[in-house]
Amino acid sequence: MSYLPLPEPGATPVRVMTIAGSDSGGGAGIQADMRTFALLGVHSAVTVTAVTVQNSTGVRGFHEIPLDIVAGQIDAVVTDIGVQAAKTGMLASSEIIDTVATTWRGLGLHGTVPLVVDPVCASMHGDPLLHPSALDSLRTELFPLATLVTPNLDEVRLLVGIDVVDETTQKEAARALHALGPQWALVKGGHLRRSSHSPDLLFDGTDFYEFDATRIDTPHDHGAGDTLAAATACALAHGYSVPDAVAFAKSWVTECLRAAYPLGAGHGPVSALFRLSK
Repeated sequence: MSYLPLPEPGATPVRVMTIAGSDSGGGAGIQADMRTFALLGVHSAVTVTAVTVQNSTGVRGFHEIPLDIVAGQIDAVVTDIGVQAAKTGMLASSEIIDTVATTWRGLGLHGTVPLVVDPVCASMHGDPLLHPSALDSLRTELFPLATLVTPNLDEVRLLVGIDVVDETTQKEAARALHALGPQWALVKGGHLRRSSHSPDLLFDGTDFYEFDATRIDTPHDHGAGDTLAAATACALAHGYSVPDAVAFAKSWVTECLRAAYPLGAGHGPVSALFRLSK
C-alpha cells in the first residue's frame, strides 16, 4: 500500500483531533487513534470524553468527563494549535454529544474542517459505551455535522433499524444513514460474514462506492473501527477526497489486522506497529 507523506524533521505536521474515550487496556479508543496518527506522521490532538475501565476481556465501567472540560479541550486546541480534521469515538451520553456538536458549530468548524463520526455504541464484547437515550442526539445533533459516518452493522441496526445481511440491505442502510444528514455514509461490512471478503459501501446521496478486501482470519480485531476512522481522518487532513480517504483507510486497517497480536486473555488489538518495519 502507499502511505501518507511524513513531515520533514522540524516541520509542523498535519494535526488531527480524536474526540473519544480512553481505553485502559490500550486496544481501542484514544490509544488506538493516537497509534495510527503517529505512525501516519500526524500530530495527535485529544479531547477525552470518558475514561473506561477495561482490558482484553471487556469493559468494567466508565466515568464521563465533565461537559465544560470536554468543550474546553476542543476550544483550547482549535483556537491555538488548529486541526485539519477530527474524528469522534465513544461519546457516552446525549449531554456529551450535544456539547461536542455545540462547540464544533460555535468554533465555526462545520463545513471547514472534516469530521469523521464513528458512532460507538458498544464495545466489541457487547458492553454498552453509549446510553440508549443518546442515539437520538447522535442522529439529530452530530450526524448533520459529519463529513462521514462509519458505523458497523450492529450500530447500523441501532441507528436506523436495518439488519444488514446482503448487498441490498447494505445499500438500504447507507441511504437511511445518509438521510440523517452526513455528507457521506459508510456501511462497514466487517461483521457481514457471508464470504471470505469484507465489503464496505460508501454513499454520498447519489452514488455508491464499493471497497473490498480479503477478510483477515484473526480473533484479534480490537480497535479496528477506531483505526479505520482515524486513518480516514488523517487522509482527509491531507486533502484526500472522501472516497480516496476511505480507500486508504481500508488498506491501512487491513494491514493492521494482518499485524494484530494476542494480548491478555481476550481479544488482542489490531496493530499499526507494522509501519515501524517498513
